[in-house]
Amino acid sequence: MRKVLCSPGSYIQEADALSALADEYRELGSAGAYLIVDPFIDSMYRDLIVSGFEKSGTPYHYEVFKGECSMTEVNRHKGLLDGNDVVVGIGGGKTLDTSKAVAHFAGTPVIICPTAASSDAPCSRLSVLYTDDGQFDRYLPLPKNPDKVIMDTTIIAKAPARFLVAGFGDAYATWFEAAACIRSSAITMTGGHATNAAEAMARLCHDLLVADGVKALAAAKKGLATPALEQVIEANTLLSGIGFESSGLAAAHAIHNGLTVLEGTHRYLHGEKVAYGTLAQFVLEDRPTADFEEAFGFFRAVGLPTTLAGIGIADATDADLLKVGELACDPADTMGNMPFEVTPADVAAALRAVNELDAVTG
Repeated sequence: MRKVLCSPGSYIQEADALSALADEYRELGSAGAYLIVDPFIDSMYRDLIVSGFEKSGTPYHYEVFKGECSMTEVNRHKGLLDGNDVVVGIGGGKTLDTSKAVAHFAGTPVIICPTAASSDAPCSRLSVLYTDDGQFDRYLPLPKNPDKVIMDTTIIAKAPARFLVAGFGDAYATWFEAAACIRSSAITMTGGHATNAAEAMARLCHDLLVADGVKALAAAKKGLATPALEQVIEANTLLSGIGFESSGLAAAHAIHNGLTVLEGTHRYLHGEKVAYGTLAQFVLEDRPTADFEEAFGFFRAVGLPTTLAGIGIADATDADLLKVGELACDPADTMGNMPFEVTPADVAAALRAVNELDAVTG
């Protein structure tokens, strides 16, 4: 049996890490860093981002991300590279996925700098592509993980708390999807089966969230980088990143992708929709009551959605939910990693059942 674990070349988590970004770049390149920066981060931290490059005379090109990780945006940046030899993505998940895709098509190294612990995407050898209007398009598997992932805990502590909570939703799914993939002996995105190390990371990710998530959120609301926040930054990013990629995705993320077909969900963050997808996966698996109680309790404590209204589709019809199920069960998605067959009608019923369970588990 072929088992594969993939990880970034380096994972760096420390206070004020972005102030040393030029130094990190020079370990990989010399012709110039191509910076792709989230528009909000540009408005808040542009001077900090470029200060190290300016002081050291390190060449760079600075571009602001346009907002959607689509092939249109990827091709725009690819056309602007002009000899720069390392792509550096700074911002949220779609900015980072775009940066990875640009580096892949250009054949350059990539440095990923999340400014919030909002998803497990940064460490992976994967970009998720969307259409220009925000619907899920496809997964873009990449030949390698990022060369460096740099987590500036000072900036992450000051990010809107909603981003951290969305990261909880994404990371909470990791262990349960990993367990489903291990049961079905699924082939992960690495091209092999899960290693014991990846399984252990997925489980540790869950345990740290449950132990420290509420404490970390309290700190983040005040912009404080406490030990609890440090723990969940690692859980949301490194442990969930390696856990999902090297252990596998299943129903929760497939359902997230299906939900993108409904316009009402588009204003909600990736992890918020994944959280609801996890609850739906629990229904599909008929998990023990204790698992539902833990998940509903944790989600309510940190503010993750537990109702259809919480992801913008309170008035979804049965036909709407069936559309979600049809996209979630696309053969190209990860629903096939579940250890039993799941139909679009099963997904629609599970989405509705979670909404009803919310009323009886409070």
